[in-house]
Amino acid sequence: MPRKKRESVENISPLRPAPPEILFDESNWTKHFVPADGLAEWVAKTLMDESSPLYNEDHKHLHYADIEYLWAAVENKRQMRRVVGQCEEVTFRCGAWQKGRQEQQMKEWFGRVPAYLITLDANYARECSDIEFCALIEHELFHIAHKPDEFDQPAFTKDGLPKIGIQSHDVEEFVGIVRRYGVGAAAGKTAALVEAAKRAPEIGNVDIARMCGTCLLRAA
Repeated sequence: MPRKKRESVENISPLRPAPPEILFDESNWTKHFVPADGLAEWVAKTLMDESSPLYNEDHKHLHYADIEYLWAAVENKRQMRRVVGQCEEVTFRCGAWQKGRQEQQMKEWFGRVPAYLITLDANYARECSDIEFCALIEHELFHIAHKPDEFDQPAFTKDGLPKIGIQSHDVEEFVGIVRRYGVGAAAGKTAALVEAAKRAPEIGNVDIARMCGTCLLRAA
């Protein structure tokens, strides 16, 4: 598939959803986490629609994935680094009351318990550029991978849908992120990463891995 001509993401990306102002109201002590309304639709339109200039075929296995997004106004640091995004499979490994309480919270937020949850730092999302925001979203999406079968080919369910699950980086950084946003501070160890790093970034040079909570959890 030929590479598209590089353009400014600010010129081709639809207006991204912003965290609500209530999260930044210091007099409000009741709202620290709120659903990122409209973000799933923005992701579908910007990154998963083939007619979009920012379409990324690497995410095609997520077309039917059950993913929700959450704004967080609580500072999160891990290993002395600021966490601005985290992707997780929604599971409740706890007692009946804890599980019931957490399920209730999810249903109050989203109307259901989603399969995957991507939490984003609201302060970072309010401050960052469009290109940094796109890189953050794509980085978290890359953590939800298409699982391989016993022959190392993409696996599918009996209904024909991709089998997906959480993964770490394919190398020190996802090859797809390096291809689109540049190598940043991540050093490549495979031929694919080296080849991607040799080229000018398709969109722009951004390094998100050092601020991803999912990456830092798996590095611990």
